[in-house]
Amino acid sequence: MQISEAQIKLVNDRIQALVRAESFYGKKLEEAGIEKIETAEDFLKLPFSEKNDLREAYPLGLRTAPEEDIVRIHSSSGTTGLPVIIPYTQKDVDDWALMFARCYEMAGLTKKDRVQITPGYGLWTAGIGFQAGAERLGAMVVPMGPGNTDKQLQMMQDMQSTVLCATSSYALLLAEEIQKRGIRDKIYLKKGVIGSERWGQKMRDRISSELGIELYDIYGLTEIYGPGIGISCKYDNGMHYWDDYIYLEIIDPVTLQPVADGEWGEIVITTLVKEGAPLIRYRTHDMSRIIPGECQCGSRYPRIDVIAGRTDDMMKIKGVNVFPKQIEEILQQFPELSSEYQIRISHLDGKDTMRIYVETNGSVDFLDMAKRVASRVKSRIGFTPLVKVVEIGLLPRSEKKTKRVIDERYN
Repeated sequence: MQISEAQIKLVNDRIQALVRAESFYGKKLEEAGIEKIETAEDFLKLPFSEKNDLREAYPLGLRTAPEEDIVRIHSSSGTTGLPVIIPYTQKDVDDWALMFARCYEMAGLTKKDRVQITPGYGLWTAGIGFQAGAERLGAMVVPMGPGNTDKQLQMMQDMQSTVLCATSSYALLLAEEIQKRGIRDKIYLKKGVIGSERWGQKMRDRISSELGIELYDIYGLTEIYGPGIGISCKYDNGMHYWDDYIYLEIIDPVTLQPVADGEWGEIVITTLVKEGAPLIRYRTHDMSRIIPGECQCGSRYPRIDVIAGRTDDMMKIKGVNVFPKQIEEILQQFPELSSEYQIRISHLDGKDTMRIYVETNGSVDFLDMAKRVASRVKSRIGFTPLVKVVEIGLLPRSEKKTKRVIDERYN
């Protein structure tokens, strides 16, 4: 996707705001001798911004608008150091709600829907984003927040919720609980709007079939408003993103050069109208690709593919680079296995060891299943893992995001 003249004008507006605010990025521009851009080639000369840049600005160094215009802050999790604090103006909050309402419309929601929201509220962007978008659309909100599965299912039945907003992990947990309790005929859900973590086709199929609902992938990150900057449509062929609010590039994460449409790489995002904390060429580390051509749904908004993982997901084991997605793709080849798995990496007796835990029902030989999975992994990746097969339901379920890779070498 090449940047348009209208988008270049919006980028220049944000450049001026960042320079005026003397932000970290304004200083980067000054060092690069850039005051404005005029062409797509000029845009590619703009420096990247990174998560560490944002952390170093803690607490409010990212603020670009006057302090009296800031109405809210949100924050990333801060699990690996200082959190990132993102300030929002009223326009930012309104724009985000509008984008999220578009997402719901793309998923076919109307004012008649009842939207049960299970992601967390507070500093995290998820819960309040899902709520603001639904209210902007005019749908009824059931703002549950995370956890308390008994209460979730009670309200789901009593309020006759038609839409579930959740992480894929919690959607699966709820689907399994509904099956266990035999209350499927008391559930009115029609659609699920799912985000915040990568999830494979097998997990998607399980949630969809067990709940009997259509699923929509929603995309976003705290640094760029939050969830709601893109969503899949009913044809489920990638996620449309709102190019009047963000400009999205795909780069090679090693060379940092743009890749051709259709090729996989790292998503880089520039906010076009954000006031509180605009970002230019922000490296998300999410892996995807731009899907060329028009979508069957007729939307003019461009598309990216589902998130395949993160550049920092990579595990180095016995000198081999391994991504969780590779293991997931192998496990999907076995219909006897559930969607759930866990990878544990440890260092024993001077060497790295990978253990893969998988779930299956009692109708297969666990030892034979373990040998077959280990053999398939070795043929794909080059070394043999230890595979442990357990009964369905024994691996942990999560009300938030499921931790699938546990690296014990650094604990």
